[in-house]
Amino acid sequence: MAFDGITIANLVYDLNQKIVSGRIAKIAQPEKDELLLTIKGNRENFRLLISANASLPLLYFTETNKPSPMTAPNFCMLLRKHIANGRILSVTQPGFERIVRFEIEHLDEMGDLRRKYLIVELMGKHSNIIFCDENDMILDSIKHISAQVSSVREVLPGRTYFIPHSGEKKNPLEITEEEFIPLIQGTPQPLSKALYMDLTGLSPVAASEICHLASLDGDVSAKEFSEGELTHLYHALNWVMDDVRKGNFSPSIFYKGEKPVEFSSIPLTMMDGGQYQKTAFDSVSQVLERYYAEKNAVSRIHQKSTDLRKIISNALERSYRKLDLQTKQLKDTEKREKFRIYGELLNTYGYGLAGGEKSFKCLNYYDNTEITIPLDPTLTARENAQKFFDKYNKQKRTFEAVTEQLSQTRAEIDHLESISTSMDIARLEEDLVQIKEELTEYGYIRRHYSGGKKVKITSRPYHYLSSDGFHIYVGKNNYQNEELTFKTANGGDWWFHAKGMPGSHVIVKTEGKELPDRVFEEAGALAAYYSRGRENDKVEIDYIQRKNLKKVPGAAPGFVVYHTNYSLLATPGIPVSEVK
Repeated sequence: MAFDGITIANLVYDLNQKIVSGRIAKIAQPEKDELLLTIKGNRENFRLLISANASLPLLYFTETNKPSPMTAPNFCMLLRKHIANGRILSVTQPGFERIVRFEIEHLDEMGDLRRKYLIVELMGKHSNIIFCDENDMILDSIKHISAQVSSVREVLPGRTYFIPHSGEKKNPLEITEEEFIPLIQGTPQPLSKALYMDLTGLSPVAASEICHLASLDGDVSAKEFSEGELTHLYHALNWVMDDVRKGNFSPSIFYKGEKPVEFSSIPLTMMDGGQYQKTAFDSVSQVLERYYAEKNAVSRIHQKSTDLRKIISNALERSYRKLDLQTKQLKDTEKREKFRIYGELLNTYGYGLAGGEKSFKCLNYYDNTEITIPLDPTLTARENAQKFFDKYNKQKRTFEAVTEQLSQTRAEIDHLESISTSMDIARLEEDLVQIKEELTEYGYIRRHYSGGKKVKITSRPYHYLSSDGFHIYVGKNNYQNEELTFKTANGGDWWFHAKGMPGSHVIVKTEGKELPDRVFEEAGALAAYYSRGRENDKVEIDYIQRKNLKKVPGAAPGFVVYHTNYSLLATPGIPVSEVK
């Protein structure tokens, strides 16, 4: 869910519970568009992070401290002058907008009580932190917006603060049924879009959830629905808004495997079950900190792996071009047996030829059919036969050589595809070290002299515990797959792998016990998730005892061969807990 009005309402509710009547003990500005306030209240200290970053505006409680610059910026100094040790009187959300307004009481230079307002606007690229006096005059802002930048509103010292007009949008906390039905019915847009376009503070995800609660298709034009159906939709909206009014929030993150895909302050029944896993939290601040930290980790690992991905992509492109060329060369040798038969038939029947013939008809004793052999009229029958034998031998040598080359090229493609899948599995920067080492060992990256120092490997396989207490290990790359299968596992342990596609080796340690059916299903789900088919609804999984596996001679690490196995269909996911 975006940072919408519902999330802001959840934040405001938490802020009122924790910091109202608290005093601002410390004000820091660690980044040019970010504040970190330390607030003493209810015998506790709270750190409040406020960011007006255009790409990621945020506001939440955090345990993490950030270093501040040696010299405080002017905006930070102004806040310290006016509201350091100020008392927070109230925290409000005007009009269900993406705005948080802090009312702060402080003593001025004369010792008189005064009030100031710190207004946080969390509006994407228009985000800002604005400091105003009791008359709503702007004293300063973390971003100055002149008339040249915005024709709607200037945000400069001395200007009067006002909330930008949000068009004809209605406040969902206040709208009546009589207002709601004609408002929604009067638009040709899809129903869910009509909700978030006509009502303040609703994100597309919240709008879709409200449609889901009303059992209405949010992709159908709003004009297609009857008044009765829109009445039902209004009631669904009211159920959600009643929870917001009462402070009944359910902060949670929804995961697809290990990847956070959505967060919400309200239940998202449309995402219950299926491919999504829900993790509930005590506060929306925990949700925001965890969600964006994990999102940033995914982005960071992707950025760090860009160069490696490019190397793999280029190598795969070259290998596929080579495969196409070799396949064409192999196709050109398909006629080789015909030339051998021509030569043999000419040696058998060619004694009757007088010379100068352009073709020769005879019985093909291999299939008892008549065959016409093209001849070079300038050559004798024996010379024509030898010419055909030469063609046959040349194409035979080409066939044998290209067949071997094709096998090597396919093995190279399989190896590169497996490394590419390892890149997708990598979760931390340390997971990339072994992948880079493998690319270097196989000549895709030039090895630089390191003064005899070995590459430090800190990455370890994923370790999970099944519902029945069995230890499950998942390799993150080919080296780890090799080690798990041929060193960690013993003969009686079970091995799982996605069928016909690159993926991790999954080992279940049996400790000499018989595995319950549920363990096979959980290990299969992990093998499906840590494979190229992780986005599929179902993946076929091969599983077999370790003693029936053999390493492919001369193959890259992690490649095995087996002849008898069991199979199951698994839904990709992580249905077990990770052992840290």
